[in-house]
Amino acid sequence: MTDPGIAVNLVNTAPNTLRTTPNIQESWSNVKPFLTLICLHYNGGKLAHLRSIILIGATLGGWLFAPCAGCPRIADWPDDANLIDLFACVSDGYFPDVGGPQWETMLPDELGWNTDALPDFYDYMDAQNTRALLVLHHGRIVLEQYWGLNLSSQPFDANSYWYWASAGKTLTAALVGIAQYQGYLSLDDPTSLYLGSGWTSLNESDEGEILIRHQITMTSGLDDGVDDPYCTDPACLVFLADPGDRWAYHNGPYTLLDGVLVNATGAGFNAYFNQNLRDPIGMLGFWAYSDFNHVFYSTPRDMARFGLLILNQGIWAGQPILEDSAFVEAMTMPSQSLNPSYGYLWWLNGQESYLVPGLQFPFPGPLTPNAPDDMVAAMGKNGQLINVVPSMDLVVVRMGDNPGQSLVPMIFQNEMWAYLSDIICP
Repeated sequence: MTDPGIAVNLVNTAPNTLRTTPNIQESWSNVKPFLTLICLHYNGGKLAHLRSIILIGATLGGWLFAPCAGCPRIADWPDDANLIDLFACVSDGYFPDVGGPQWETMLPDELGWNTDALPDFYDYMDAQNTRALLVLHHGRIVLEQYWGLNLSSQPFDANSYWYWASAGKTLTAALVGIAQYQGYLSLDDPTSLYLGSGWTSLNESDEGEILIRHQITMTSGLDDGVDDPYCTDPACLVFLADPGDRWAYHNGPYTLLDGVLVNATGAGFNAYFNQNLRDPIGMLGFWAYSDFNHVFYSTPRDMARFGLLILNQGIWAGQPILEDSAFVEAMTMPSQSLNPSYGYLWWLNGQESYLVPGLQFPFPGPLTPNAPDDMVAAMGKNGQLINVVPSMDLVVVRMGDNPGQSLVPMIFQNEMWAYLSDIICP
């Protein structure tokens, strides 16, 4: 029987190293029980599909995996599987250092990706006013490209700052979850408990029906058709429907979550954010007001760090950052039935229908048909994107100028995934 320590060492060895080490031919039937226990640990006690993509064309005991199908459960793998091949399906839990800029990379051809399709993809992204593109797999950078000029009119590079726009809503969602776990608030608390009465133009009774849950799910019932839907003044926040009865993409009530957090925690928003979310994962970046909006700015790699945190269910290198696992799960699941493609300020793929900002007509089918069904997305104006795909262990980041005219870049995101699918799933 193989020693458990050997299995642990194998799991913690980079997959590309394993594939170039011909003497690693341990019998899968001997290692399988130990690897099962290890992967149970990596996956939070769930014997589920490992969060990774397959090595295209790899065979396990003659079993050819279908591209992009993900890895089958360990228990279902054949006993005569080749260990060298199986490690294409095992994440070694890599995270970039918190204290420095070092970030390991992988080459796309090592993963069996279609590198012949990369030039057309890069041309498309450039033509769509993209400034930054990153694709992570197993936490490592596989694709990284920059175009154009940054906000200082200098060539855009890995150190350039850019705005997140509404993709930053997902940062606020995470911070609300942290504050709830720490006992400062509950999603079922009335918003007026923290903003006081009169934060809207509603009477006190109706205003008291609006909960933090409604703000974080875009179901406040306040009218998004006012002259300025970004406005947070009471005169701009008027009644249209009972809370929970209508989904509408309304920035004003969302932005006021900042005030809820400040008054609930007794800390400054930036200080609380930095201490509890930004600094523990090695992010840099800052919040700045633009009229009514509170906008986060960072480098593309900082955006990718947050995506990697969400990919790992709020855990960073073994350290829980979002400690409420139930909240993390709910955040990336349908939060209401009105728009099943919306969680807690995250957009969700693979649902039966979706609503778009400014319209009440539900569109049938998934949000991004070209992307995997389990993708969740942070989406912001002018195409600021974080796409997280657990089944493929992928994080995709895009920053840039406007690729279209919508508040949320749904068409562009779907077109981008048509290219990505051809590259990752040839």
